[in-house]
Amino acid sequence: MNMLLSMAAAIALGLLLTRIAKKINLPNVTAYLVAGLAVGPYCLNLFDQDALAGVAQITSVALGFIAFSIGGEFKWESLKRVGTKAVIITLFQALAALALVDIVLLVFGFDVPLSITLGAIATATAPAATLMVVRQYRAQGTMTNTLLSVVAMDDAIGLAAFSISLAIAQSLTSGAAPTLYNMLISPLLEIMLSLVVGGLLGALLSFLMRFFRSRANRLSLMLAAVLAGVALADGYGLSSLLTCMAIGAAMVNLRDDSEMLVEIIDRWTPPLFTLFFVISGAELDLHVLSTVGILGLLYILARSLGKYFGARVGASVVKSEPKIRKYLGLTLLPQAGVAIGMAQVVITKLPEYGAEIRAVVLCATLVYELIGPVITRIALERSGEIPGSVLAEQKHRKNKASAH
Repeated sequence: MNMLLSMAAAIALGLLLTRIAKKINLPNVTAYLVAGLAVGPYCLNLFDQDALAGVAQITSVALGFIAFSIGGEFKWESLKRVGTKAVIITLFQALAALALVDIVLLVFGFDVPLSITLGAIATATAPAATLMVVRQYRAQGTMTNTLLSVVAMDDAIGLAAFSISLAIAQSLTSGAAPTLYNMLISPLLEIMLSLVVGGLLGALLSFLMRFFRSRANRLSLMLAAVLAGVALADGYGLSSLLTCMAIGAAMVNLRDDSEMLVEIIDRWTPPLFTLFFVISGAELDLHVLSTVGILGLLYILARSLGKYFGARVGASVVKSEPKIRKYLGLTLLPQAGVAIGMAQVVITKLPEYGAEIRAVVLCATLVYELIGPVITRIALERSGEIPGSVLAEQKHRKNKASAH
């Protein structure tokens, strides 16, 4: 089938499945992944291997915009309001998930490069899924504020950890003898250079916006900046995720109208993200899926325990309220876009393990996106941060639906 027609069919099916997903309270990303799986080469074959190869650049650009959006959350004024408590909790829960996944997989005999790469991917959460639940149930209070602060910072820490772990994994698989330069200095240099290049592009973007006032022109400038960031990072062996995140962070901190700029880009990117998730689902190799059972189970269990107990210990260290210590970790389970993006990077940077890691991450995403929002809602309800009127309204709707 013509590649463009395949893309149209995939997007249409994904959108149709979101209607079903909405009826059973599942996030849209789950519908997109299932739609991609259905039209991919391992099911209906509307998207064959050649078509998938032809849309590889779309995946790279979508990843760039995901990272750009994360950077857009890093406004200095907002970070100052968050304070050190949320930063410490974020570090504890991210590093605990990374360490526990690493240790469990290594104990069960999996290869070191595979283990440390999955450990780094385990740090990422899904801000969109969490925010959707918070908005749907109009949750508010100290735990909700802490939760939103943590998920905003979590992916940035995850991207840094991923860059270091991936560089170490590449060094181990290259056959070269492990050295201080390969294991530590080189990854840190890559991170620093990625942030510098992204920061310079963000500064240039902010400067050029002085001469363009219309939304269309500014959107074009942001698109050009992200494309340049992806191209430069790929061309010089840097992290395109960190580069594009730095572009977004520089832009929102150098522009007084940053909220309007973020709104412009948020209105343009949904179709791109839809296609990205559909393509990710289409690339899921069902044959590999059957071989990652124990690996996938260990990843899900270790990451979940790491997130929960890491958040609990971090909240105890900063002396947060009891409800934050008890329930915050449960709200950090959802995982989607950024983790899938990391898995896509592994395909090109670490091909020996790419298909296996992507299969694990996509399966984990389906599981987390099925149970994550539900557990988040329960945690917010138990912590008393969902208004009683909202709970009564939800109960009324449920009873009404049952009556029909």
